[in-house]
Amino acid sequence: MTTTMPTRRLLTAGAENLAEHVRRNGPLPWQGGIGRLIPAIESAGLVGHGGAGFPAWRKLAAAATGERPVVIGNAAEGEPGSGKDLFLLRRAPHLVLDGLQLAAEAVGAQKAYLYAPAAADNLKTAIAERKEVDRHRVRLVTSPDRYLAGQETAAIAKISGRPALPTGRLTPGMLVHNVETLAHLALIARHGPAWFRRLGTPAEPGTFLATITGPLASPGVYEIPYGTPLIEVVDATRPKVPLQAVLVGGCHGGWLPMATARQTPLCNASLRRFGASVGAGVLTALPMSVCALREVARIVRYLAEEAAKQCGPCLNGLPALADAVELLANGYRHGDLVGRIDRLSALVTGRGACHHPDGTARLVHSSLRVFEKEIELHLVGRCSAYPPRIPVQRQP
Repeated sequence: MTTTMPTRRLLTAGAENLAEHVRRNGPLPWQGGIGRLIPAIESAGLVGHGGAGFPAWRKLAAAATGERPVVIGNAAEGEPGSGKDLFLLRRAPHLVLDGLQLAAEAVGAQKAYLYAPAAADNLKTAIAERKEVDRHRVRLVTSPDRYLAGQETAAIAKISGRPALPTGRLTPGMLVHNVETLAHLALIARHGPAWFRRLGTPAEPGTFLATITGPLASPGVYEIPYGTPLIEVVDATRPKVPLQAVLVGGCHGGWLPMATARQTPLCNASLRRFGASVGAGVLTALPMSVCALREVARIVRYLAEEAAKQCGPCLNGLPALADAVELLANGYRHGDLVGRIDRLSALVTGRGACHHPDGTARLVHSSLRVFEKEIELHLVGRCSAYPPRIPVQRQP
């Protein structure tokens, strides 16, 4: 089920066919040359909506200095539970394609690509509709269904004919923008920076799409202004059961217990102190009835299995970290187990070929901090969820 909060920009501006899109938004607002859109994007304060939150204008300006710029619209949504990009492509494909065209004009791109999952099966039709409108031919490339496939350098690798694996270094002149970023860019080009800044906070203006999951009556994709209280967003989804925490930012994010969620606005400035960020806009509600440590162990094992296996931290460090977290979740009673997990997290941080080990370690550190009382229970053979007693586990 997909719903929206009262504040809507992207979701009301979008249309599935070109004629309706133009009726709602007007024609594509060409800016008249290379670089002309970049100051407006800087003034608007638009940041990337794929996870890193990097200023959009800086990426545009950097790509414009390349000899043969290439623009890529990235919709490879590898984050489990996230559905915002696919929803946007189905609901507002022409808003995204407008942004792709305008980004290509802004940097003087020679080529433009849309990197999207096979499930976005409406894109061929949408691209074909625009033959008389677009100035830059858009090539559609199917993204693999893997966690790291959406990383910038992985997208570039796939478009270049190689496996969709991170390389650790961005090719000069390559501009990779998340499709939500492109959709915002298209609206800024039409309405201006001041309009964009009417919502959000002065430091983090605008709105973002969030995929909200968990035991909720109304899960789905919501459009949220930056700075909205987290508890207001959770309450809007109508939880079916009592909640103990919310995972903010997806698998590489951080946990906020409900007491903290009631006092925290959804913006990076506030979330940063909890080791979290808006990231790719994934919010996962954790019910009281679920063992938090078992849920953490499940996520860390998934991240270890999804690693690119191109460096020591991914090949050896993350599996060892997953093993240790599973021992803790399953009741292995050893006084130094938490210390071992902490040391393994530190060992993988900053040493990977990409940032995947760092993000995994960030989740683990957040879990150790937020679920400290649950850890104490597990170390004496108890659990706050079912079953309340854990059999003694021996280390394999």
